[in-house]
Amino acid sequence: MRELEQELRQGLTDLSLVLNEVQVGQLLDYMALIQKWTKVYNLTAVRNPAEMLTHHLLDSLAAIAPLRRQLAAQSLAGAPESPVRLLDVGSGAGLPGVVIAICCPQVAVDCVDTVAKKAAFIRQAAVTLKLTNLRGLHARVESLTDKYSVISARAFASLLDFTTWSVAALAEQGVWLAMKGKHPADEIAALPTSVKVFHVEQLQVPGLDAERCIVWLQAAPD
Repeated sequence: MRELEQELRQGLTDLSLVLNEVQVGQLLDYMALIQKWTKVYNLTAVRNPAEMLTHHLLDSLAAIAPLRRQLAAQSLAGAPESPVRLLDVGSGAGLPGVVIAICCPQVAVDCVDTVAKKAAFIRQAAVTLKLTNLRGLHARVESLTDKYSVISARAFASLLDFTTWSVAALAEQGVWLAMKGKHPADEIAALPTSVKVFHVEQLQVPGLDAERCIVWLQAAPD
């Protein structure tokens, strides 16, 4: 565990991400919780702790600074409600939703998944990690009636399906945050005119030799 903590702290330094000791502890406890539940419920295919740190935790942490910048921009534009509400779609083991809830306590995070045991895991994580800003929802995203200023997804579906299924939950002036591997040019080309990409942000994940990016999207004005 000590080795993992050192790797996590080094990763945070590489990402220029400043977290307090409580947050670092929550991230380590969260990873331990994933490992514990995966033995029984198969939450993730990645079981090696070191691999889990890079492929899941640091991969999700790479999105935190871009998200903070986007929220600051929205705040300057007077767009989001307070507190900011974020919906993580197809959240699975809570990546990146739980990581966002830990790193951005001012953001109310709802993680939605159609698999009951995964939503139950998020609820357990909220209790265990004392995250009052985190909820697990067992539902289809199309059925949600609440509105969110940010809707995120990581390795969930094509950009077309992601935006189509979740558009009803997007608040006015809200944005989509889609975490992808390589630049998804084909997926972007398949989007309807009602959805526009306003930024593709390259990510560098510490310890991971693979392409990663965030595709930022919003509803095009009528």
